[in-house]
Amino acid sequence: MPLLIILFGVIIQVFLTIKKVSPFLSLLIVSLIVGLLLGMQPAALMMSVEKGVGSTLGGLALILCLGAILGKMLEISGAAEQITRTLINAFGEKHIQWALLLTGFLVGIPLYYNAGFIILVPLVFSIAKRTGLPLLYLGIPMAAALSTTHCFLPPHPGPVVLTNALNASMGKTLLLGLVIAIPTVIIAGPLLGRVLKKIPTIIEETEEPETSTTAIVLPGKWESFLIALLPVFLITLAVAIAHFFDKNSLMVKAVLFMGDPTIALLISVLFATYFFALKRGVSMNGAMQWASHAVSGIAMILLIITAGGVLKQVLIDSGTGTYITGFSSSMQIHPLIFGWLVTALLRVTIGSATVAGITAAGVVSPLVLSGAVSPELMVLAVGSGSVFGSHINDSGFWMFKEFFNLSLKQTFLSWTVMESLISFLGLAGVMVLDLFY
Repeated sequence: MPLLIILFGVIIQVFLTIKKVSPFLSLLIVSLIVGLLLGMQPAALMMSVEKGVGSTLGGLALILCLGAILGKMLEISGAAEQITRTLINAFGEKHIQWALLLTGFLVGIPLYYNAGFIILVPLVFSIAKRTGLPLLYLGIPMAAALSTTHCFLPPHPGPVVLTNALNASMGKTLLLGLVIAIPTVIIAGPLLGRVLKKIPTIIEETEEPETSTTAIVLPGKWESFLIALLPVFLITLAVAIAHFFDKNSLMVKAVLFMGDPTIALLISVLFATYFFALKRGVSMNGAMQWASHAVSGIAMILLIITAGGVLKQVLIDSGTGTYITGFSSSMQIHPLIFGWLVTALLRVTIGSATVAGITAAGVVSPLVLSGAVSPELMVLAVGSGSVFGSHINDSGFWMFKEFFNLSLKQTFLSWTVMESLISFLGLAGVMVLDLFY
């Protein structure tokens, strides 16, 4: 019975999504309906709602806001474009696919998918015009890198909220995510791009969007790279130090403090404020306006994530966790495959990778709490499922189609195939890591 109620809740979520109801409102409505149907008393249900809001925002708000601010400063200052140009010039035309892959990967770590895509698409078009190479041959590696970082690596909203919801270590998730992301992006990027290069595309002058950084003096190369990758470096260093040194040492404590995701992002934002704004003549007021725009831009994402946390808490407090754990065992489905499958089905029906991951977190969290599986690997399994089968209900599908001037068939054969390949490769990587981790 609980499984049918959860399925009914998913159907309501899909229906409300089709009717264009905000995911924040639809997830909140579904949480209340599911809670009542599962037999929770109204007072207890509202306590779960409050608990879900507090526990979710408590672990996410600062990380998401600081990540958004860092990404916005990289974008507006031109640092992201500097990274892009430097890599393209370093690799040359012969290895241009690998340059675009690495560019997408580095830009994709601090920037949200949409922002990274808008920044890099003009570069793809200009290279295609200059070299005569097929558009998808160049575009697929870039898009695959952005998509892979989006579903596997913090501080993107999906991995961050999953890490928080499943009580996983963000540092370990980042390291394991990198292990999976590197081979995945190589196969779904340059290798797939070579297969898809025969799909005909037309490059028109009006298709190349302009960015706000084309007319400004770009920041230096070293500072652009170092500040963009500083959060990843600090978090990774903290994980490594914790494994090999005495945690009671003052030096180790200092490194672990700086490697906390919130502190690492704060340090990076402070460096970005100085080097990308103040040092280049932008007033403190102007820099803080960048920060305000960044935070306002993710306000709805924060609300959606919060509503997803409410659904997770309702499912846990209603006692559904024991049922879900037993169901997974009775069906003899590996917990990681179960997590991937639930998320993939949600992704296909709902469209949004973030919403699919958030919704799935509530379903699979009992499996993690029971100790049946590693929380870090479950984060990556759900992240893999969240990009499966992108089609017409996904905004990313239409963005790729319109910018690259593709037909629906061509978009299915390129974008959808790429996203599904990333999903399957991600699951395969998770299952291999499960043998050793």
